[in-house]
Amino acid sequence: MTKDLTKTLWRIVLPLVLGVAVAIWLFRRDIDADTLRSITFDSRTLVGLCLAFIFVVGRDFGLAWRFHTIAAGDLTWKRAWRTDIMCAFTSAITPSVVGGSALAIFYLNREGIKLGRATSLTLTTLFLDELFFVIFCPIILLILPWDDLFGMPGISSGGSELFLGGVKLVFWLVYAGICIWTSILYFAIIGKPEATRRILSRIAAWRWLKRWRHNIEGMADNMVATSNWVKGRSRAWWAQVFGGTVLSWFSRYFVVNALFWAFVPSASGLLVFGRQFVVWVVLMVSPTPGGSGISEWLFANYYGDLIGDLGVAAILALVWRLFSYYIYLIAGVALLPGYFGKNARNNSPS
Repeated sequence: MTKDLTKTLWRIVLPLVLGVAVAIWLFRRDIDADTLRSITFDSRTLVGLCLAFIFVVGRDFGLAWRFHTIAAGDLTWKRAWRTDIMCAFTSAITPSVVGGSALAIFYLNREGIKLGRATSLTLTTLFLDELFFVIFCPIILLILPWDDLFGMPGISSGGSELFLGGVKLVFWLVYAGICIWTSILYFAIIGKPEATRRILSRIAAWRWLKRWRHNIEGMADNMVATSNWVKGRSRAWWAQVFGGTVLSWFSRYFVVNALFWAFVPSASGLLVFGRQFVVWVVLMVSPTPGGSGISEWLFANYYGDLIGDLGVAAILALVWRLFSYYIYLIAGVALLPGYFGKNARNNSPS
């Protein structure tokens, strides 16, 4: 128990240390007294910060609504909110490639959903999240000019060309991976589940994949079970769960729009919104817990040309992380004692 507690504390402390270290580096590199004096706090700033917080609530409402709907009455609104916060907390203390989805099964099971069904619910929510990017990224690419979307940080250092090239490369590689993974989930859950299971079973039989054979076959079985569970769901049901997904992601992006409206009102709201798609796709492969360090650096450099001052960009990056990251780290820490204590809400049915 002590070892598990130490491991959890280390996972909380590590992203904090990384985030603080990058914050100090950004302050020392880009922020001075003139930068701080250039930022005015007035009624517009206050309204913008309030809007940012409202969009944070909108993000969580969308996911709680999705959990509540997808569980078909077996998850109360309170438990749906709790599951959402714990998933966000997990995302904050694990690398982005792991994320909160990895433990969503555990949290749903802890809230009274049987393990098999919790797996089906998690795979369905995962499919919906990936589908969101598959649908909306091309729309953003069609609406916004290529050069504007991927930025022209002329106020950055001489490595701006390298920076933009790296952002583009990572974006397209990750987006291609999202499309492939979404296609697999679609055929496994909706299209051809049995055929997908046979294909995955054959792949698992490859000699060099012998180590992961059990996991691959288990994933295939879970996909078939999920397919059986979602069969016959009405269009209204799909509209609600995907609507919750869209509301959540759009609210997450609108947090940045609210901050720009408060501090940099001259920036294009559509461009600020569109660049969030690139930011979140790139951060999907962040190796640090919750994207700590990388997120702040990416935001400050990627949005630097819209802000016009790298110092202000650094400050805005830190405020953004407060709303999009640290708030969930704090909320998760507050929920941890009751969530895993002796008075746990249920016996985690299997």
